[in-house]
Amino acid sequence: METKKILLINGHPDKNSFCFAIAEAYIKGAKASGTEIKVINIRDLNFNPNLQYGYQKRTDLEQDLLDAQDMIKWANHLVWVYPVWWASYPAIMKGFLDRTFLPGFAFAKRENSVWWDKLLTNKSARIISTLDQPSWYYWLVYRQPSTNAMKKLTLEFCGIKPVKVTTIGPIRLSKDSYRKNWLEKIETLGFKGE
Repeated sequence: METKKILLINGHPDKNSFCFAIAEAYIKGAKASGTEIKVINIRDLNFNPNLQYGYQKRTDLEQDLLDAQDMIKWANHLVWVYPVWWASYPAIMKGFLDRTFLPGFAFAKRENSVWWDKLLTNKSARIISTLDQPSWYYWLVYRQPSTNAMKKLTLEFCGIKPVKVTTIGPIRLSKDSYRKNWLEKIETLGFKGE
């Protein structure tokens, strides 16, 4: 069995957020099990999040994004931690995805075809997102658009699977005991490398 190599990518721009506490709990669990783990806090990277020319003209990648691509290639399990804002993820995380998950790195378009090749195969992922509403409500009423975008239209599109999802909410009005319980669950996920 292949050794688990985990990359945790935190998409929250505020280091004092509950998402950072979630990330720390996961990292703590992974380290306790002896799993090798690397971390990207997108907020700390130096890069322009704007894919200025789309795919028409290539913009040189900043060193932080080149390093991020190397870490993504290295990992066989990606853990994404982010808040759901306006049924999506923070702009800085969207910019990170736009600038790093590029043709030739994450996927390759086939000539004269609507189909593509998936270039990030043999990797699994876990999405851990936070909400200000109950997760069942986000699923039932809104059909979880951010989860669908991240799981199906980004990660699985590039060949990453399986992708498991943990949705935590509501956070805004939650008590300390609720948060503590979730942090313990997340630490266990980290320990198991899930």
